Amino acid sequence: MDKIPRMKFRSAFNRKSKIENLKWLGLSVIAFVLAVTGAVARAQQPKVPRIGFLAASPPSALSDRIQAFRDSLRERGYVEGKNIVIEYRYGEGKLDRLPALASELVQLKVSVIVTGGSQATLPAKGATSTIPIVMAQDNDPLGSGFVASLARPGGNITGLSNLTAELAGKQLELMKEIIPKLSRLAVLRDLTEPGNPRAVRETELAAQGFGVQLHNLDIQGPKDIETAFRAVSNRRAEALLVLPSAVFNSNRKQIVNLATNSRLPAIYPRAEYVEDGGFMTYGVNTPDLYRRAAIYVDKILKGAKPADLPVEHPMKFEFVINLKTAKQIGLTIPPNVLVRADRVIR
Repeated sequence: MDKIPRMKFRSAFNRKSKIENLKWLGLSVIAFVLAVTGAVARAQQPKVPRIGFLAASPPSALSDRIQAFRDSLRERGYVEGKNIVIEYRYGEGKLDRLPALASELVQLKVSVIVTGGSQATLPAKGATSTIPIVMAQDNDPLGSGFVASLARPGGNITGLSNLTAELAGKQLELMKEIIPKLSRLAVLRDLTEPGNPRAVRETELAAQGFGVQLHNLDIQGPKDIETAFRAVSNRRAEALLVLPSAVFNSNRKQIVNLATNSRLPAIYPRAEYVEDGGFMTYGVNTPDLYRRAAIYVDKILKGAKPADLPVEHPMKFEFVINLKTAKQIGLTIPPNVLVRADRVIR
């Protein structure tokens, strides 16, 4: 059998290698073009903003507020799960969990953090000085050191104040109208809640003006609630004022039941207490604050800086009375007070 000359064999081999190289080169070019095209397409897609939501209370205690926040975002074109993502983190009433939860949101590189109260704003502030923070409601943002001033916050925090301290006098005035002979008032308070020390001072000033003696009961956790109510009974208090607190809000049904079973007229900081069977409330319409917090988020996502967005005060207030509870505790509401109520639960 004739042998193929070495030169001819090498020439045939070289031609085959060139063809394979050309094929490989062609496939590489195609892969490169597809990769570049895909990268360009991804770069052209709008980035979906990610919002962090941090609250001390469980979600069940905040359902109406969260819904108001979502609805307001939707009104501004943000649909959760489509063109916006919300990362929810709840302390479930355990305040020591909040710093770790705030750090989680920072690690996720959220565009903005919305805080549901002072107890959440504090760890958020500790976790970041660059990510914008929007306070949905805060007892005392200036006194707590969250902002340099209400008009020009100056840092990465802005949002809304709930005027807790300023409302203390009005709450006591309403209770005095309902119980004209009121002389001893128990105050359920949590001094770890930012802003509450100032609210206590305002309550003391109002009490002096009305000739009412205060019995302050300090709560540090859920375990202290029943003990506090035994002290209320021992001191023969005639009514109860409950100051804002994440601990109280997380355990509001227990507080409401203890007050009602003790036949104790109580004024609460939020309408949720009254809806759960509490006697009455005079305060800020909290869902409206969360609705307005979404406006801050929208402005920040569009390029506004928290330092330049003034802290705003509440615009809606509500006076709510539960007549069923009034009947249970044997109290008659004067007609001139009842007619001023924004809502009556019968």
